[in-house]
Amino acid sequence: METTLTKDDIREALRVCFDPELAVNIVDLGLVYGVIVTRDYDAPGYEPRYCVGVTLTMRAPNDEREAMLVGQVKNRLAGMREVSRSEVEIVWEPAWTVELMTAAARQQLGLDRLPKQGLVSIKL
Repeated sequence: METTLTKDDIREALRVCFDPELAVNIVDLGLVYGVIVTRDYDAPGYEPRYCVGVTLTMRAPNDEREAMLVGQVKNRLAGMREVSRSEVEIVWEPAWTVELMTAAARQQLGLDRLPKQGLVSIKL
């Protein structure tokens, strides 16, 4: 029985790749903008094999973080026996915003807490 590698499989695999500053995975942060999976009929070895393209963004420009993130993604994809080749592209449009984060990421970072309401007393 032949298995098919899907975009959801790739997204799930990328949940082990983390933003180096926030320690939140790149999928929940909303940094993964797109995934393309195509069959690679020319790849030798394990069948079936796939070419994977991932489009990412960053929270802000930073060459060092960009290299680390691309390296994590490429290493993760290289570790999948179904993947014969991968490409990772960093894009800046549309710009990343907090709204792209999942509820789990917002909760992990403490961004979903309501501001405290009520009176504040200050003693001088």
